[in-house]
Parts: sequence; C-alpha cells; structure tokens
Amino acid sequence: MIELWIPITVTAALMQTWRTSLQQRLRGLLSVNAAGFVRYLYALPLGAAMMGLGYAAMREPLPGPTWAFLIDSAVGGLLQIFGTTLLIMSFGYRSFAVGTAYAKTEAVQGAIVAWIVLGEALSPLAIVGIGVGLAGVLVLSLAGRGLAAKDMLRATFQPAALCGLGAGLCFAFTSVLIKEANRALPGEHVILKALYVLVVTNFLQTLMQGAYLAWREPPQLRAAFTSWRSSAWVGTLSACGSACWFSAFALAPVALVRALGQVEMVFTLLFSRFYLKEQLRRADIAGLLFVLGGVLLILLGR
Repeated sequence: MIELWIPITVTAALMQTWRTSLQQRLRGLLSVNAAGFVRYLYALPLGAAMMGLGYAAMREPLPGPTWAFLIDSAVGGLLQIFGTTLLIMSFGYRSFAVGTAYAKTEAVQGAIVAWIVLGEALSPLAIVGIGVGLAGVLVLSLAGRGLAAKDMLRATFQPAALCGLGAGLCFAFTSVLIKEANRALPGEHVILKALYVLVVTNFLQTLMQGAYLAWREPPQLRAAFTSWRSSAWVGTLSACGSACWFSAFALAPVALVRALGQVEMVFTLLFSRFYLKEQLRRADIAGLLFVLGGVLLILLGR
C-alpha cells in the first residue's frame, strides 16, 4: 500500500510547477519582492478556509500557539523569503545554469540538516537514490549549456553558484523548521497541524514582506493589490502546494520528501514538451531517467 506522504509530495511538486509557470507572467507587472508577497497574501484566505474546514470536520479545537511554534514558523518563513530572493538573484548573473544547478542541491542539504537537527537517518539505498536524483536534476539544469564537471567546480565561488547554494540551504532549513513547528503544536492530527502551521507562517510572511514593500517599494505594494486577478491564482496554487509540502514534512523524513519532490523537474519537462511543444534533447531524456531512477531507489529504501 502506498504511504500517504508519497502522493501528497507528488501533488505538491505538481502544484509548485504550475504556480511557477503562472508566476512568470507577473514578472512584467511586479518586482521580485512583490511577486513573493502576492504568493503569501493571496494564499492566506484559502489556507485559513482549509484549516477551518479541517478542524470543524474533525471537531477539534484550534491549538494554542506556543513560543517554540511561533519562533519556528517565523524563522522558517523568513528563510523561505530569503531563499526565494537568493534563487532569483542567481538568475541575474551570467552563470544562470550554475546558480540553478547549485540551488537544486537542496535535497542533499536538507538530508544533512535534518540528520543534524532532527536525527533523521536514512537507509543506504535512500541515500544512493538522493544522489542519483541529484545527478538527474543537474543534467536537466545544465542540458545544452556545455558545462562539464570541471566547469562546475571552477564556477563554485562565482556569485551565481553562491546564491544558488545559499538558496538551497535556506530551503533546507525552512523544511526542518516547518516540521519542528508542527511538532511544537499539541494534538495528534499532523495534517490538521500542518494546515495551522501554513496559515500562521503565511500570515507572518505577509507581514514581513509587506512591511518591507511599504518601506522600500510602496508602488509595488499597491501593484500587488491591483494585480489581484492574476495574483490570486498564484496564491491559490501556493496555498494548495504548501499545504501538501507541510503535510508531507509532518508525515515523513524531510530528506525523503525533498528528494521525491524533485519530480517537479519531470513535470516541468513534460509541460515544455506537450504544452509548449518544445523538443526534448538527449540530455533531457537522460536527466529524466536519472530523476525517475532516484525516486524509485528512494521509495525502495525508505
């Protein structure tokens, strides 16, 4: 029988791919910070509705927040904002492919952080699967770029690579802190608690990034509200995707969730082939097979 976290994680990856494609349309309307802000702002109402319906259906009272929960949610939310900013910054440098590839080390960094902070140990087969999946993601990220291993190593200390590594590290810590926030709440229903964590984290992120926009980019704050017809869809997909990510983190080891989440690259490739009608290269197919092989090893070794 398939464990619940597996389809939840795959759904999260699909939602994230879809949200990212829609978010690209906002780049001409909003700044980097405003595009991040609408993701949290418009996700908040739907997240609150899902949480309210969930607790009402289970006839459970809302848990009282603890200081540990609030700190984990606030720091995790802030690191997610920083990670997103660093990732976009890596795109701005000439070594775009390098920055993207290094950001995809998030699964490996997440495994190390979760092992140190949470004590989550993985089987040898799952570790091999993470490595194989990472190889596939790197192949897909660098396909057609003409970058060999020596080029990657030489580019390690370039700004794009450092931003990519920083983004991956921020996302790795975000995953761990979100799981810790879930653990800090009373109650046995981890998915209900995941929805609670989502709403509180989105609320804090809205306050943090909204305050920054009000201080540094007031016109962009107004644009975030006037673009609601497009932005609301981004927020809706963000709420659904984050609800799945947060639930998966509560149900399974962070490293396994992040590693399985690399199927996002598969969805991106399929989207480009069947929706955008782009041709697949041999490197794309090879990377796809590596990612799928890594996923299979992870599932066998869990």
